[in-house]
Amino acid sequence: MTSFILVLLVFAAVAFFIYALLSTVFSDEVVVKKSLKKLDAYEVQDLYTAEPMAKSFFERIIMPFYGRLSKVVKRMSPKGIEEQIKIKLIKAGNPDNMDVDRFLSLKALLVIVVAVLIVLLLAIKGISPLLVVLGVIIVACSYFIPDLWLGNLVENRQKKIRLALPDTLDLLTISVEAGLSFDVALAKVIKSHPGPLAEEFSRMLHEVQIGVSRKDALRSMAARVDVDELNNFITSIVQAETFGVSVGSILRVQASEMRLKRRQRAEEIAQKAPVKMVFP
Repeated sequence: MTSFILVLLVFAAVAFFIYALLSTVFSDEVVVKKSLKKLDAYEVQDLYTAEPMAKSFFERIIMPFYGRLSKVVKRMSPKGIEEQIKIKLIKAGNPDNMDVDRFLSLKALLVIVVAVLIVLLLAIKGISPLLVVLGVIIVACSYFIPDLWLGNLVENRQKKIRLALPDTLDLLTISVEAGLSFDVALAKVIKSHPGPLAEEFSRMLHEVQIGVSRKDALRSMAARVDVDELNNFITSIVQAETFGVSVGSILRVQASEMRLKRRQRAEEIAQKAPVKMVFP
C-alpha cells in the first residue's frame, strides 16, 4: 500500500508539471487563434501563413517550445532567480549565447526527461518503496544540475582570468613603458594572449570605441568578471586616470603584486599537496 502511494505521488508530480506546461501552451495557442481570426478580414493573409513556414524548424518549433518551458519555470521559481541566473551567465561568458529563458527551459526539460526515465525504470524493474524514494530524490536533484554546471563554468572562467592576469600585466607594462598608449598596448595584449581575459579586454575596448568612457567600461568589466585581483587592477587604473598619475608606474606596481600573489598561491598549493595525497 505504501509503495502504491509513493508511485501515485511521483505520477502526480509529473502530471502536474506537464499540466502546467500544456496549460501555458494551449493558452498561447488560443491567443494566436484569436489574432488570426481577426486577420482573416484582410486580403494579405497569405503573407502571414507563408512567413512562418519560411523559418527553420528550430525557429518554428524548438524556440517556441523553449519559451513555453521557461514560462512554466518562471511561475514556479522564487522572485529574483532570473536576475541571479543572468548574473551567473554573464560571469560565465554567456556560453553558447545562452539567455535566462533558454537556461530555465533546460532545467525544465531535464526534469521531464529524468522523470520519464524514472517512471520507465519503475515499470521495468518493478515498484518498491526504495526505488520510488530514490526516483523522487533524483528527479528533484536533476532540477539543480544546470545550476551546478553553470557555477562550474563561472569558477573555471574566473580561475583562467586569475591565472592569465600576471603575464598579461607584464606585457601591458612593457608595451606602455615602450611608448604605446594604454588602448594600443591593450589591443596588442589581446592578440598575443587569447582567452577569457582577452575577451573581456576586447569588449571593454569596444565599449570605449562606441562612446563609453574608459572608467565606466573598466568598471563594467570588473562587475562582469568579479575577480578580486582584476578589481584591484581596475581600481588602480581608474584612480590613476582620475588623479593624473602615470599609468606605466601603476602597471609596474600591479604586475609585481600579481607575480607575488601567484607565487604565494603556488606555494600554498604545494603545501596542501601532501595532505591531499593522504586524504584525497
